[in-house]
Amino acid sequence: MNNVALTVLPETMLLTTENSSKEEQHVAGIKGEEQNPDQDSNKKLSNTNLVLTSLVAGAMAGALAKTVIAPLDRTKINFQISNRNFSSREAIRFLVNSHRRDGFLSLWRGNSATMARIVPYAAIQFSAHEQWKRILEVDKPGEKPSPWLRMIAGSLAGVTSQSLTYPLDLARARMAVTDRLRYKSIVTVFVKIWKDEGPKTLYKGYTPTILGVIPYAGISFFTYETLKKRHADLTNEKPNAIERLIFGAVAGLFGQSSSYPLDIVRRRMQTASVTGVKYRTVIGTLIRVYREEGLIRGLYKGLSMNWIKGPISVGISFATFDTMQVFLRQLPLFRDK
Repeated sequence: MNNVALTVLPETMLLTTENSSKEEQHVAGIKGEEQNPDQDSNKKLSNTNLVLTSLVAGAMAGALAKTVIAPLDRTKINFQISNRNFSSREAIRFLVNSHRRDGFLSLWRGNSATMARIVPYAAIQFSAHEQWKRILEVDKPGEKPSPWLRMIAGSLAGVTSQSLTYPLDLARARMAVTDRLRYKSIVTVFVKIWKDEGPKTLYKGYTPTILGVIPYAGISFFTYETLKKRHADLTNEKPNAIERLIFGAVAGLFGQSSSYPLDIVRRRMQTASVTGVKYRTVIGTLIRVYREEGLIRGLYKGLSMNWIKGPISVGISFATFDTMQVFLRQLPLFRDK
């Protein structure tokens, strides 16, 4: 009997040890999910397929978000480039007058240029963000993510995408503030700028744009990723579509507010030849707008509209990207065999 007991005891200890090990692995797995709620969909995918799915999901997210808020975007740009005082009443009046004068679809004037820009811009930005996170090891397994690295990855993603698509942003701004007779299509914008103003004009306003996108993209991605991780820590579950939309809206609110004066400078410099007002440098434009129009009615003109359209746009963009990315990465087309 004693020999039997001695024989059984080690086996019992072995089973207990195995069960304990499995429990530890299960707990570790949960913690890993809490650190990166969407990491499950990345398994069995090569880096090429990770990039492809990010590009497609990003393009779809950007197109949907910008189409939804296009009328508000056009209204904001028209006030940004002029000396007119902004108010909700004046914004509504602009929308109504545009509808009466040029028809309902005029509210989406310049949206073709926006799509030509935002599809590659959003695709590159989201894909670049995934790659910068990988390079900087933002979500390194077993380690707590660094807030600073998370923000840097977002900023670098913004700089990457903005640098590669900037001429399209300039063309979109030109089309948004002119009638159909001046620029009939996005191709016409590029042809006329190249002939009349020179190729350098295609990057006019680039400096304030990059200075603005660094805090904007950094804070937006940082806020969204932080809220997702915090949600996972508290609930041990992935956020649903509505929660992602809310997280994105909060991220957009903070991101838009952080860099708005530079957005004013960017638009003034991009449309200088259209409005007939010369804006040569970033500092010079900031000083001139402040002196002539003030802080609130000048450098922060239209910010209240941005607080409406920004959270809507960014919320839709982030939520759509995450949802489509998870969906695409589950398709057999992108799964490694």
